[in-house]
Amino acid sequence: MPEVHTTRAARLEARISPDLKRRFEYAASLRGTTLTEFVVQSVQEAATRTIQANEVLVLSERASIAFVEMMMDSSRPSERAMAAAKRYKAMLGKEIVSE
Repeated sequence: MPEVHTTRAARLEARISPDLKRRFEYAASLRGTTLTEFVVQSVQEAATRTIQANEVLVLSERASIAFVEMMMDSSRPSERAMAAAKRYKAMLGKEIVSE
């Protein structure tokens, strides 16, 4: 479960229906927490999932574009790319590039 920060420097308010509030209170009681703790924990979990999903999509899109551009380029690998491959080879301790 994500860590709940105890520093209270900001306030968050939300208008919800009485039914929704009762539902949240019930869920909080099932976890053994206060309504505030439940809401904070739930929002932190949702924020973490949302940020991770967005970052993974953005990085995957960037990586796929770079891969396609590299595959479309028929020139030999640059000196920089060859040096990176050699470092990777040394790190793994096995041959990955034929010279």
